[in-house]
Amino acid sequence: METKILLENGTNELEVLEFKIDEHCYGINVAKIKEIITYQNVTPVPNAHPSIEGIFMPRDTMITAIDLRNCLQRGTSKPGGLFIVTNFNKLDIAFHVDSVVGIHRVSWADIIKPNATISKTEESISTGIIKFEDRLIIILDFEKIVSDINPNTGLNVDSLEDIGPRTRNDVPIVLAEDSQLLNKLIVESLHKAGYDNVRHFENGKLAYDFITECKNNNQLDKVKCIITDIEMPIMDGHRLTKLVKGDDATKGIPLVIFSSLVNEEMRRKGEALGADRQMSKPEIGNLVSVIDELVHINGSKN
Repeated sequence: METKILLENGTNELEVLEFKIDEHCYGINVAKIKEIITYQNVTPVPNAHPSIEGIFMPRDTMITAIDLRNCLQRGTSKPGGLFIVTNFNKLDIAFHVDSVVGIHRVSWADIIKPNATISKTEESISTGIIKFEDRLIIILDFEKIVSDINPNTGLNVDSLEDIGPRTRNDVPIVLAEDSQLLNKLIVESLHKAGYDNVRHFENGKLAYDFITECKNNNQLDKVKCIITDIEMPIMDGHRLTKLVKGDDATKGIPLVIFSSLVNEEMRRKGEALGADRQMSKPEIGNLVSVIDELVHINGSKN
């Protein structure tokens, strides 16, 4: 099953693939999906995490298969069903599911953020909930699922150790990132790199509201660089980029898309919208170097 559906850039919409495990409905952003294939026999990996079923090689590419039922603590999957083959954070990973229902086009504004009654924000593997017809579809945080299995696939904060002590500066940076954990890690990483003046927001709309307020008050000197995720409720990063780069007053502000979704197709979309740089989320050390370049900081040591 091919999943290439074209979306106009910056409309704040996404395509969600609905799939099932038992009778429970879950969702994944179609932008993460390479293809959907019928289940294939896998080769078990010795001493692997319990949620890793094994590896297989369709078309000479080795892919790790993850038992999503096991990740959701619903037992262990049996042979059969489907593999949703994904690509994010520069990784090809297949998730074993029972069946696929279909694809829905929705607005980020219609996605409900899970609250504390469901689970602690930093521990949740749900990024949002969609009410569709007579059912609720839980959008899963596949990046967190993978990083829980192998922490080395998450944000590589250790790469900051190489930059050493840095001169402090008050260059104002605006960050839009909906993951509370990643928001915190990125802010801490930027502080470690000398950037003490970081305003962080949990979605693109809150960030854009702040930028607009600065513009209306002739205070755009409070925004010297913008860093944005792509996937966010209310307003996504592509919509934020389109609004910023489509306004003569703000189009000159350097904007970096920092997302697990920066693949070839998404990179083309970001370029069309005017993003100055696009980077994959594990590259936090490279992110600092790019910000240095964009705001003309030499990163000299104390």
